[in-house]
Amino acid sequence: MSDTANGGWRMPAETEPQERTWMAWPTPGYSLGEDPEEARRAWAEVANAIVAHGGQPVTMLVTESEKDHAKRLLHGADLLELEHDDGWARDTGPTFVVDTADARLGAVDWVFNGWGAQDWARWAWDARVATAIAGQVGARVVPSELVAEGGGIHTDGQGTFLVTETVLLDPYRNLGWTRERVEESFRRIFGACALIWLPRGLTRDYERYGTRGHVDLVATFTAPGQVLVHSQRAPEHPDHEVSRRAVELLRQATDARGRPLEVTEVPAPSTLRDGCGEWLDWSYINHVVCNDAIVACTFDDANDAAANAILREAYGRDVVGIDARPLFDRGGGAHCITQQQPLLPPA
Repeated sequence: MSDTANGGWRMPAETEPQERTWMAWPTPGYSLGEDPEEARRAWAEVANAIVAHGGQPVTMLVTESEKDHAKRLLHGADLLELEHDDGWARDTGPTFVVDTADARLGAVDWVFNGWGAQDWARWAWDARVATAIAGQVGARVVPSELVAEGGGIHTDGQGTFLVTETVLLDPYRNLGWTRERVEESFRRIFGACALIWLPRGLTRDYERYGTRGHVDLVATFTAPGQVLVHSQRAPEHPDHEVSRRAVELLRQATDARGRPLEVTEVPAPSTLRDGCGEWLDWSYINHVVCNDAIVACTFDDANDAAANAILREAYGRDVVGIDARPLFDRGGGAHCITQQQPLLPPA
């Protein structure tokens, strides 16, 4: 077994072969929200799309109280009864890694504290989910002292990571940490790597039930050296400047191998505000990469078709759209409720 302190682990890109997708069924409270059936249907739609089109199985964590609802709405997903506090598996589940020497599976157990100890969050059970999943699949737990979530990082699989300052340097997550200390923590876990720091996430993500800036609403890798980035074209929207700055920084950046990035802008949905007049953070970047398809967020918006065409071209895979509005109403999207487990190469 390679020593993780010497860079034995690698986090595969989401475009690499996957063993399965992990999800967590929403629970009473902020996941189910004021319309529990709407939430259940939204989570089920993502899971069912992955099973039907993605070319891989789905394992859904369910609580005892929600098991019958999950059985009623899910088609083909495996159910695993496990207590958890919410349905955001990207953040509470492990970040899977592989050992480059012996092809063994690892599971990074980030410290989870409810997205910076937010007053609406519960995480007594969620803090145990990563190790529980690791035990189910026989993965070696890779501990971390860093407070982080899976939605706060993206990688190209070759050591380059996209992150935001407002998440990893959040004083409610990592008080007193510097960029250098965060980067050293990443090197200890992932080996040689380079972090591309974006200043912040989308504006709505700083409101109640937000994450304070997860990068998986802003930008993602489609291949080494190739990045998609959220592009808010409406100058009156506060994310116009956020996305402009992100595009500028990404075009100036190089990856872990010294290559400049090829940046493709994905237009934001044309709908700018919700029914209460608040700015929206709807984003096509928050999609799910599967073996055979992309499960994309759609919003019954004029830009849905254009965004799906960009995804289809970027990944060379079929695109299956799901209505993501109920997910975003609760603070996230399709990527936020899924976590991929990589397929191990032959030993």
